[in-house]
Amino acid sequence: MHRCSWVNDDPLYIDYHDHEWGKPVYDDQKLYEMFLLETFQAGLSWITILHKREAFKEAFDQFDVNKIAMYDDCKINELMNNPKIIRNSRKIKAAVKNAQIFIEIQKEYGSFSKYLWAYTNDKIIYEKKENETTSTLSDQISKDLKKKGMSFVGSITIYSYLEAIGIYNHHDRNCFGALNNRVL
Repeated sequence: MHRCSWVNDDPLYIDYHDHEWGKPVYDDQKLYEMFLLETFQAGLSWITILHKREAFKEAFDQFDVNKIAMYDDCKINELMNNPKIIRNSRKIKAAVKNAQIFIEIQKEYGSFSKYLWAYTNDKIIYEKKENETTSTLSDQISKDLKKKGMSFVGSITIYSYLEAIGIYNHHDRNCFGALNNRVL
């Protein structure tokens, strides 16, 4: 079975690639989970985040955006002392602020999913330029999220997020994911 060239032999990576990456996500709970993880991934490898994913899930109340939006200094300190997650105070504080803004977006657009997918008129984008890590779309979304007050949402992070949640289907041409997911 051919997979994307970035997949190594780590079973966690293989499972993520085969069952999640690039598959369209419309559920706000899952969109938020991936959003939070992507913002923590900034500057790190994705495999590092995958290995800490369950710890993040436990530490961040099962990725409940409403609970995270209410975190206080005591909870932030608890997270800062949790050796199982990425203990970056700026990222942890951004997670709380980003959760609040995520909820505002849900209220304004009806869901975060509607907000994101509106950028492509609910279409999946298959084209990718070689070695591309940002795009006009990731630039636009990044700029808008920053304007709304979010942090750790640069264009590279958003581009990676869009790939993870299936707005971009950027499986390698010979990958079974590209062959199975392409809409004809």
